[in-house]
Amino acid sequence: MNARTCRTFLVPVLLTLLMLAGPAVGQEEEAATSPLAAAITARLAEAGDELQAFYAVRGQRPAWEDSRTVAAFAAALHTLGGDGLTPGDYRPDALVAGYRQAHGEEGDLERQARFDLHASRVLLTALRHLQRGKLDPRDIDPDWEIPIVAPALDMAALSRAVDAQRFEQAFAEVRPAYAPYERLRTGLARYRNIERLGGWPRLPARERALRPGDLDDDVVMLRERLAVIGELEVMAAATAAFPGAERAAPDPRRYDEGLAAAVRRFQRRHLLEADGIVGARTRAALNVPVDERIDQIRLNLERARWLLHGLPDAFVLVDIAGYQISYFRPDGEIWRSRIVVGRPYRRTPSLRSEITHFTVNPTWTIPPTILREDVLPAIRQDLGYLWRERIQVLSPSGEPLDPWEVDWERPGNIMLRQAAGPQNALGRVAIRFPNDHLVYLHDTPAQGLFAREQRAFSSGCIRVQGVLEFAQLLFDDTDSGRDIEALIDAGQTRNVPLAEPVPLILHYWTVHAGADGELAFRPDIYQRDEALLQALDRPLVL
Repeated sequence: MNARTCRTFLVPVLLTLLMLAGPAVGQEEEAATSPLAAAITARLAEAGDELQAFYAVRGQRPAWEDSRTVAAFAAALHTLGGDGLTPGDYRPDALVAGYRQAHGEEGDLERQARFDLHASRVLLTALRHLQRGKLDPRDIDPDWEIPIVAPALDMAALSRAVDAQRFEQAFAEVRPAYAPYERLRTGLARYRNIERLGGWPRLPARERALRPGDLDDDVVMLRERLAVIGELEVMAAATAAFPGAERAAPDPRRYDEGLAAAVRRFQRRHLLEADGIVGARTRAALNVPVDERIDQIRLNLERARWLLHGLPDAFVLVDIAGYQISYFRPDGEIWRSRIVVGRPYRRTPSLRSEITHFTVNPTWTIPPTILREDVLPAIRQDLGYLWRERIQVLSPSGEPLDPWEVDWERPGNIMLRQAAGPQNALGRVAIRFPNDHLVYLHDTPAQGLFAREQRAFSSGCIRVQGVLEFAQLLFDDTDSGRDIEALIDAGQTRNVPLAEPVPLILHYWTVHAGADGELAFRPDIYQRDEALLQALDRPLVL
């Protein structure tokens, strides 16, 4: 191919590429210096930092001059319901009307500049809500200590998305990029579809529980209820549609083993005793209306937006309402176990910290609240409580005191410390992490509590089943070169550091999205859902 042929071939191709690439440099400069751009620039001094950054990457060019761009954005805003947000908060229809007013016959530069800035502000607000939540968790929970570490928006990429009208893609790029969030979104769509189809039947109140083997009309409703959510995959045959089926099909009124297995699965997912008996608590969980389950999913999507950003490859996640600890190890494996958390009146806090060291063979200095509310009443009834529990009475400076010489009605400024050993409330090891609530993970002599489905029995700290195995994994994964059993057998009370800290998150979820896509609804043990839902549904002021 000679030079002329090359030029003949390449020139049309280059022109085509330039046309596809968007406005030429001169056109961009012209747009940036247009009267509308100047009007926008004049108003930017009053705008926030994000809005200024957005227009800075555009060279102050208007973003919303094309009606098709506004229409595409309004359509995309309607999809935010899939994330549990309220599309009406962002007033998509008002955006379309606002564009017509600003760019219609009665429009002027001032009105167009205000509209351009407003539409951009709505876009940035929607993205921020998708990325890190509509609400500030500290406004809902005064004890909230987890920093929200969502990354800054990529303004250059966002500007290109606006010009190309790729709004749903822009939304997808800022959503938390973790499987639990997508599973919750999928679950929300599924339960909304159930709502559109009419929801599920409500089981009538009854004095006697439904038990496997029963023959009862309510069993038919129970089958229908579980079938709606896919818990019971096979219903009894419709004998009217299939003549002769009545001879082969099971009686739908019979509470058979297949139905009992489905009930037990439902009970396990709702943290109920998995006995297959439909008593008052199981019936109450079955009768929660579908719209309330939808709201529960929505507010847990909001909690996910608060948390699911910047997670390290290896970390420990404590699921408070789910009574479970998960250690995401550096090799990709996940170690899970049951936990006991704080009672409703002694709540385990939400926080983010790092595990720094262990205390082996710990003593336990009884915290003031437990001392005042639990231990002092027991001592006043029977001073022998101190000897049975191996508790030593100490002065504020740590000097031993004679229990017989203490006025237990007005004990003053004393400390009570339980000696290390099998009876110690912390067991054989405590796992420490800096926090203002003085909580930690620990062993326990009360191992029987782990057999319960709902395990809110502690005074705020977290008891861990299999804590020695967990501690050894932390030692191994941080190359700490320690043997937890050997340290305990040595019998000394000592602090043992990890070679490197391990990130830790304590968080509260009342819906868990399993790897199988099924949603597990947990009791709201700390009564946090209602306040969060009210705040989430409060109209947004833009």
